[in-house]
Amino acid sequence: MSTNIPTIALAAHNIVKNYPGVRALDNVTLKLQRGEVHGLVGENGAGKSTLIKILAGAVRMDGGELSIQGQPVTIHSVHDAQRHGLAFIHQELALVPYFDAAENIFLGHAYPRRPWGAIDRGALRRRAAAILARLGTTLPLDLPVSRLSPGQQTMISIARAFAADAALVVMDEPTAALTDQEIGHLYTVIKALRAAGVTVVYVSHRLQEIFDITDRITVMRNGRVVTTAATTDLDQTKLVALMTGRDSQIAFPATTAVLGAPLLTVENLSTSFIQDVSFRLHRGEVLGVAGLVGAGRTELLRALIGATPSRSGQIILHGQTMHAHSPADALQRGMALVPEERRSQGLILRRPIFENITLSHLRDFARGGFLLSRRRELARAQELRQALSLKAANLRQPVGQLSGGNQQKVVFARCLAGEAAGAKLDLLLLDEPTRGVDVGAKMELYQIIRDLAARGVGILLVSSELPELLGLADRVLVLHEGRPVVTLDAKTVDQATLLRYCYGLETN
Repeated sequence: MSTNIPTIALAAHNIVKNYPGVRALDNVTLKLQRGEVHGLVGENGAGKSTLIKILAGAVRMDGGELSIQGQPVTIHSVHDAQRHGLAFIHQELALVPYFDAAENIFLGHAYPRRPWGAIDRGALRRRAAAILARLGTTLPLDLPVSRLSPGQQTMISIARAFAADAALVVMDEPTAALTDQEIGHLYTVIKALRAAGVTVVYVSHRLQEIFDITDRITVMRNGRVVTTAATTDLDQTKLVALMTGRDSQIAFPATTAVLGAPLLTVENLSTSFIQDVSFRLHRGEVLGVAGLVGAGRTELLRALIGATPSRSGQIILHGQTMHAHSPADALQRGMALVPEERRSQGLILRRPIFENITLSHLRDFARGGFLLSRRRELARAQELRQALSLKAANLRQPVGQLSGGNQQKVVFARCLAGEAAGAKLDLLLLDEPTRGVDVGAKMELYQIIRDLAARGVGILLVSSELPELLGLADRVLVLHEGRPVVTLDAKTVDQATLLRYCYGLETN
């Protein structure tokens, strides 16, 4: 490494950002070393996203200074950030769905052209293939990226950073939609970037990833930097305490399940994705569903809620055979779903909080048969806001402005909103309910889940985080390649055994 190259790749000094009534960043100072993987952690609302947006040129700071390799810089636009060698892989990937992989990789750059001006598709794909080869992967280059898997889409975003020859890459929750195999491949790519002298800022709510891949960690809380330390100097308990300001670790509510009568019986349920799935769920029980990505976990929930048609089998709810033809039909029978991806599947981000809460139950808030009573909607939303400790400026605030944890509470609130009109919630289907949620909000959601179970709600819980499954569930149903493998006692099985069943290495 040349001694003429500064060891500090980027420095932020006393960065300030104010929003009406809120100081989002309060004199934040951060130094990123060349060729390191730097973890950036904190609860939702800690200021991480605001800092990243300032570096990306999407938001202008109100005070402070930025320097890159020792030289003061001003970043007022995305093009400024790109010009200074900064690249960003956001949690919501900024891809054009109808463009192919090659077009997305070089988006924002000059495409190679033929002498008469037309895009040279062959050259474009050869360049894209060369970059993907450097990442140790191949992708279909002629398909719209909307037809590729989330993991493949993430690799396209990483390849875009390579195309820009970036000196600093910010990765925001890059593994949220990846399989274990894809995560392992991403780690290999990150290590290659580090070896090449590229600085990587790694943002994740999955704390184990932070310890697996980073060299140093900066902790933010309430818009301020709490500390920056070598990863080896911290453990998960210390890190959670720094993030939350509480001497705590990720904990699951201590409960002894009191199971009621059978609530849901599924017999040999088959769809185009799952085959011969059978299980029984009791009132007051949390039944976990484990499996690898593609095992059929989400497809099972969709079949139960009526979003995917079944080919054969029976669903028996309350002792009666049920044929839910739509989620609305299932809702009338006391079922509700918290979907896997809240921003695209569970919320209307530009609409107010109270409208998102009451959206599935508008008939209950009708006045005179068809006019909505805003007063009644707001009153019910306020009750649920207090019950779920939902933090927001007011109920008319657009739900897209909330933190991930509070957005998820809005989705939970919608599942409960119909109870004021006597529509009792009996069965709650949860698909990755804590994805993209910080540590403090996770523990609040865990308590909500167990409180619902304690009052007799049957809960079917899909989660890719094995500690979460074993900490919350009473039993765990394992799916492998669309078929049920085994049902295990969550209190006696360990993670290693559960994982072997998920990979099909164990059979019942």
